[in-house]
Amino acid sequence: MELIVKDFKTLPNQAHIADFLNKIRNRFFPNYFIKTKSPKECDRICKKALRKCLNTDHEKIELFFDSLPRLKDILLTDIEMTFNSDPACESKQEIVLTYPGFYAIFVHRIAHELYKLNIPLIPRMMSEIAHSKTGIDIHPGANIGPYFFIDHGTGIVIGETAIIGHHVKIYQGVTLGAISLSAGRKMRGEKRHPTVGNYVTIYAGASILGGETNIGDKVTIGSNVFITHSIAPNMRVINKEPELVLKGKDSI
Repeated sequence: MELIVKDFKTLPNQAHIADFLNKIRNRFFPNYFIKTKSPKECDRICKKALRKCLNTDHEKIELFFDSLPRLKDILLTDIEMTFNSDPACESKQEIVLTYPGFYAIFVHRIAHELYKLNIPLIPRMMSEIAHSKTGIDIHPGANIGPYFFIDHGTGIVIGETAIIGHHVKIYQGVTLGAISLSAGRKMRGEKRHPTVGNYVTIYAGASILGGETNIGDKVTIGSNVFITHSIAPNMRVINKEPELVLKGKDSI
């Protein structure tokens, strides 16, 4: 089947979207990346950039900008969580400037807000910009609470209908995914990805799958664990420790 686009202007422009993300990041974190203008001027610049992405003076732009104070407050909780969780971090400025996990969270917070406004395609393109930069794949539909910390991050996948509570830590290679189905399109709009409670830590390489899978509050998930059923609160889930066999070099 051939996919035909009659006018390229009907599709969002990736360069415009990347430009908007840069401008809105400057608005949230003044003077971190460029010398920043006044808040009023920043809003004018950001609105102009978002209009370019939407190809119209969209009424939902104002609704999005009304949400910015709330989004800033949530991002500050993410910075706080990251700073308190990582002893290698020397300052909160370091998080904004260098942490790929925080960049992925920042983009997700923006994309999710636009996703909730039923703006098509653009939130997904934003998530792919973050994915290409960080190796962290968060669908804009995922619902993530405040105080969220991603450490290292490469290889993380968080699906569209995932729900994550507050004060959650996730390490590299974690998947919050769906159980593969032969008729996947029929599941569109249904809950396919897990729900993670509050104060949960998920270590590297863990896979948690399925829309009916609920991870209770204060659960710790060990590395490389494969989970397709719910876990009660306050549990620690680990694989049975494998047997290590040590041999001298002469016996190899």
